[in-house]
Amino acid sequence: MAVRFIDKLLGTTRQNNSLLCIGLDPDLDLLPKVKALDFNKAIIDATVDLVCAYKPNLAFYQVLSSKGISLLESTIKYIPEGIPIICDAKYGDIGNTAKVYAEAIFSTLGFDAVTINPYLGLDSIEPFINYRDRGVFVLCRTSNPGAADFQSLSCATNLALYEVVAQKAKEWNIYGNIGLVVGATYPEELRQIRQLCPEMPLLIPGIGAQGGDLTLAVSYGVDAQGEKAIINVSRQVLYASQKEDFAEAARHQAKQLRDQINSCLASRSEVK
Repeated sequence: MAVRFIDKLLGTTRQNNSLLCIGLDPDLDLLPKVKALDFNKAIIDATVDLVCAYKPNLAFYQVLSSKGISLLESTIKYIPEGIPIICDAKYGDIGNTAKVYAEAIFSTLGFDAVTINPYLGLDSIEPFINYRDRGVFVLCRTSNPGAADFQSLSCATNLALYEVVAQKAKEWNIYGNIGLVVGATYPEELRQIRQLCPEMPLLIPGIGAQGGDLTLAVSYGVDAQGEKAIINVSRQVLYASQKEDFAEAARHQAKQLRDQINSCLASRSEVK
């Protein structure tokens, strides 16, 4: 029987004492003088004991055409089996197409989880949810500045759209494999969503280059046990150096972030 995503996540979280997720996004404009696969492998080798998950963003691979898909496949195979891999794709399409997307991500490529856009409703998400051992992270309150254009709009229920999304995701979570994407750049909304969905894993981007507050992201994002918050950082770790020491610099940044997260957790526990 396949290991459920949430069990895999909690296993790695506890083994590495970490809520840190690193986005494996090889940007050719920022890479040091090394091949993309060698870069990914070096980053993984340098951080494998410091993370709870890795999150490749599909766009950085698709832009490289067939070579990019090969790079992605090789990267997935290189990551140790016990560490969950989240595909950041933000898919959202009609049910028939969503079924093929889900098969591609979970069966063909072998990802443990994926990010999904809920705009088309349940039938567009259901094919992903039906992979009961995989994780499905629904975009709820994203970290980008334009998120407010729609996500903060008031609905007929007098709830903001992101609150409706959180409630719907909770209703749909019949297999216990749904999570939410909530940006660290909106800490009050993050706190509110955690209160609405106390048991769900939250994927929390927006730390580092986007300026989110790490202390608040940890304090508001974790569950009652101090877990199920996946604090994602990409550029701050990946491109800590663009010289030959890039892997060492990435490890230094990752360890610093992991330790800062754990310090925030400790402070939170002391307050309680």
